[in-house]
Amino acid sequence: MDLHTGKMYWPTTLPDAPAYPTLREDVACDVLVIGGGSSGAQCAYELSGAGLDVVVADKRRVGWGSTLTNTALLQYLGDKMLFELVNSFGEQAAIRHAERCRQAIADIEADAAALPRDVEFSRRDSLYCAASEADLPKLEQEFGYLSKHGFDAEWWSGDRIRRHYPFSRPAAIYVRNDGEINPFAYNVALIEGAKARGAAIYEQTEITGRVDEADHVAFRTAGGPTIRARRAIVAAGYETMSFKPDKNALLLSTYAVVTKPLDAFDGWHGRTLVWETARPYIYLRTTRDRRVIVGGLDEGTAIAEDRDSHLAGKRDRLMKELADRFPAIAAATEAEFHLAAFYGGTHDGLPMIGEYADFPRCFFLYAYGDNGLVYSSILAKLLKDRLTGTPNPAYEFYRQGRPALTR
Repeated sequence: MDLHTGKMYWPTTLPDAPAYPTLREDVACDVLVIGGGSSGAQCAYELSGAGLDVVVADKRRVGWGSTLTNTALLQYLGDKMLFELVNSFGEQAAIRHAERCRQAIADIEADAAALPRDVEFSRRDSLYCAASEADLPKLEQEFGYLSKHGFDAEWWSGDRIRRHYPFSRPAAIYVRNDGEINPFAYNVALIEGAKARGAAIYEQTEITGRVDEADHVAFRTAGGPTIRARRAIVAAGYETMSFKPDKNALLLSTYAVVTKPLDAFDGWHGRTLVWETARPYIYLRTTRDRRVIVGGLDEGTAIAEDRDSHLAGKRDRLMKELADRFPAIAAATEAEFHLAAFYGGTHDGLPMIGEYADFPRCFFLYAYGDNGLVYSSILAKLLKDRLTGTPNPAYEFYRQGRPALTR
């Protein structure tokens, strides 16, 4: 799959990323993780930490798929608003999902502190803006649930926004203790951590076929060797759809720009994460080396050529969106990196773990949505519990088909 195009920023932040060998001989393991990107790396780290014998196989280099295009805003609210999840799944289920997302940010923070390299994790507050007066009722509903259930969020009036930012919006929810991270460095460090725990890592090792056996599943690779595993997790990002499409999952296209470094972020209160209710929405964040990332303007296409044909125009539009919000900052910099990429979502707004009768002993991780790193953390821990025999009632909430969801 042609996942992305453009000039990528994240690899420039980690020029010494380690390389791993290609599989040259047959191996056996407890768990094969197919995919060494964000989801696969989190699974490998969790499972190897639980004492399982883990093999990771990636057809590219580790972290060189969609991880390179992940803009890594770590938030517990998502593109499907909390009140919409309440309407779909009931209040208790939706709130517990938001609480798990909040806990996942804390888990990522703890992992970041324990990993062998700096992954640039920082806590950041978020400003979630109403894009227009028409969006105020749904933002008010959102804040109502956040306030009722004790989330650390405040209602900001238009006047308060104008006192802290150089732009105006009708109102916003100010959410405390979200976060940001360097997703490529995090990916690389998780794989390093899994390897230190005993996992075997293979790059340039493409899975080409599967044979179900009595108590194992055997996966053929393009080079010839076979990996025999008691269980397998397909955590191949958006290419998981190539292994097993699910009717709840869909692919779209998204765009992002990374600017040249800045001397100052005048007018940008707390260097908050900024996003909004508009669809397609715009989001903004800053980086450790003082750049701005502006992203969004999603398109409903899963055709690479169509996606890429919009890249130049989207780059210019994103820089205009930056200038509309932070004119002094935009005047002091310009775009240095820009990209177009596929982006996965689900129709019901929740990530999924797939189990299918035609793929025995296999699990499929669909951490789709604008909170992919957060969702991957949740699902990786649920899979660890599943594979170690630890009961976790949350598992059914994320399993495809949502069989346990009742109001």
